[in-house]
Amino acid sequence: MSQNENQLKHRTARLSVISNGLLVAGKLAVGISTGTVSIISEGIHSGVDLLASVIACLAVKKAAAPPDADHDYGHGKVENVSAAFESLLIIVAAFLIFYEAISKFLTPQEPQENLYLAIGIMAVSSLINAVVSQRLYSVGKQTKSEALKADGMHLRADVWTSAAVMTGVALIQITGWTWVDPMIACMVAGGILRVGYKMCRQSYDELTDASLSEIEERRIGRIILDNPGVMGYHHLRTRIVGETTVMDFHLEVDRKLPVYQAHAISDAVEISLHHQYGPCDPTIHIEPK
Repeated sequence: MSQNENQLKHRTARLSVISNGLLVAGKLAVGISTGTVSIISEGIHSGVDLLASVIACLAVKKAAAPPDADHDYGHGKVENVSAAFESLLIIVAAFLIFYEAISKFLTPQEPQENLYLAIGIMAVSSLINAVVSQRLYSVGKQTKSEALKADGMHLRADVWTSAAVMTGVALIQITGWTWVDPMIACMVAGGILRVGYKMCRQSYDELTDASLSEIEERRIGRIILDNPGVMGYHHLRTRIVGETTVMDFHLEVDRKLPVYQAHAISDAVEISLHHQYGPCDPTIHIEPK
């Protein structure tokens, strides 16, 4: 990966840390002052987001380090570990919010007189998270950064949970129904738990070297077959290491070709994979046919 792309990843990761830090302070201050458990639950969630963003920022920096004596294949898996840890944090946050909501059900409190401040902080939160999540996921997809994509998916879910909380607070202001507050908090927790499970499952697949999807493997196959001199391929194996797609396969060439020509075809296939597929590490076994 180029120096410019690494700098882009670092800047984007820092943006997430800054935005989450501001949201934590705002939500907790408003939630405590208004006594609104759904706002406090969102503050807790943003606190988890902040910790996850810091971890993602550190992971992006570490993953960019070149291979060394102890890591011949580089440090790309650090991003996968970061994404897995973030998914576990999300699940823990969801259970904490469930606990707070159930406590509020059992010991209801009188609604505050003025909840417009709470509505305002959730509107601002939705807007900020929408912008930052789009930026994180876009850069993560562009640079194939699992840590940034995981952070982007996390914040994208926050957009909808913040909107749900804002709706609930507005209903409390209009109707005075205190039970709406913990109910919305439970809905927020359920949405967070769903996102955490999906991220955990994806991280598990990547850490256990799951193969790419059939669609992606067919795409790789088309790139291989588009090269002159290639008669076919088989035994394609794939996995993800950080931003890099690791693959190996048998490349079928004419058995009458001299070794240097067969090797030239293999080099051409490798170059085309780098140019057309993206960051990858192909290992090619030449097989006469």
